Amino acid sequence: MTDLGVLLDDLRAESEELDALVADLDDAGWATPTPAPGWTIAHQIAHLAWTDDKAILAATDPDGFAADLQAAAAHVATFVDEGAAEGARAEPAALLARWRAGRERLAEALAAVPVGEKVPWYGPPMSPASMVTARLMETWAHAQDVFDALGVRREPTARLRHVAHIGVRARGFAYLVNGRQPPAGEIRVELTSPGGGEPWIWGPADAPERVTGPALDFCLLVTQRRHRADLALAAEGENADAWLDIAQAFAGPPGAGRKPGELA
Repeated sequence: MTDLGVLLDDLRAESEELDALVADLDDAGWATPTPAPGWTIAHQIAHLAWTDDKAILAATDPDGFAADLQAAAAHVATFVDEGAAEGARAEPAALLARWRAGRERLAEALAAVPVGEKVPWYGPPMSPASMVTARLMETWAHAQDVFDALGVRREPTARLRHVAHIGVRARGFAYLVNGRQPPAGEIRVELTSPGGGEPWIWGPADAPERVTGPALDFCLLVTQRRHRADLALAAEGENADAWLDIAQAFAGPPGAGRKPGELA
């Protein structure tokens, strides 16, 4: 199990990479549309800040989070977009400051959760380590939208392993949110790590089916930032192939994803 402090350092590094990209944007830059329909760069940062705020509430005031969750149930299909839209209306400097402060408060809040306790969330409760990993995955995914919007190429890092891990662990969930029962049987996942070091592997060596390819491509797939047709991933076996069509690492309903060739 990865140490919580190491995970927090990785989350901080992932956030700082995105922060450096947006910090010097002018107002027009913050209003740049991203590949997510209806979302500008400001919406992307506002969503991260909003989610951090919710995670802080969950870690520090579980009863308050439960009440907030109950209130959100009345507009479950729209409350995420509403939170992003509200935050995006702020002045860019204020939004950036909110996101920065929230990141630090969240790190402190999760580090203070007693050992063995879990944090309530929109799905099953999560350990602080799982919550940090999920925040890193989401930060990386929304940062990809910003990099794409600005036409900037980002270098993959070893932090992608956290994103890939969630993508693998969420295989059963991907079936369920698509109204299907997860098939029985193991799938071996073998990914080429950034820089060509030791491969990242999940699943038994004798699994009858497998997925192989670059770790970056797998992460782009499970966060639905690229269409499968534009990625160098190979599937061996019927179940492995079907999984790659619906894979997602994030909570909530299936996303629309990206069209083939849209961001190739």
